[in-house]
Amino acid sequence: MSSTAAVAPLTTQDAETLIGAARTAAEAAGVTVSVTVLDAGGHLLAFRRDDRAVLISGETSTRKAYTALQLNAPTADLVDAVQPGGLFHTLPTALDRPLLFIAGGVPVHRDGRLIGAIGVGGGAPEQDHGFALAAVSALA
Repeated sequence: MSSTAAVAPLTTQDAETLIGAARTAAEAAGVTVSVTVLDAGGHLLAFRRDDRAVLISGETSTRKAYTALQLNAPTADLVDAVQPGGLFHTLPTALDRPLLFIAGGVPVHRDGRLIGAIGVGGGAPEQDHGFALAAVSALA
């Protein structure tokens, strides 16, 4: 029988840290964003949309987080995989929420295990990716 060490789940305090770091990075770049944090089960743990953010940025950030969680990879790394001939070109989209292959979704790990994901929407995809990475770095 193998023993598996327990890994602390993503907490609301962790989510607040992620959102705060992403917002700080975005504000430094002069960008208004929405940020979504999901737990390991894909449940909404925290969400923030600035009143100045485009309304669709909230759904975008959520779908980016969901995609990063489902595929356990940054969405920026998956863009080529959905192109014709790519690994996920025929991936079914009949999931709870459609996947979104635009940079800005990043899985969150603790002790090498997937514990959730963050999604950032509102800036250019490359900016959103940077904001999400800054947030995950702040949690470490």
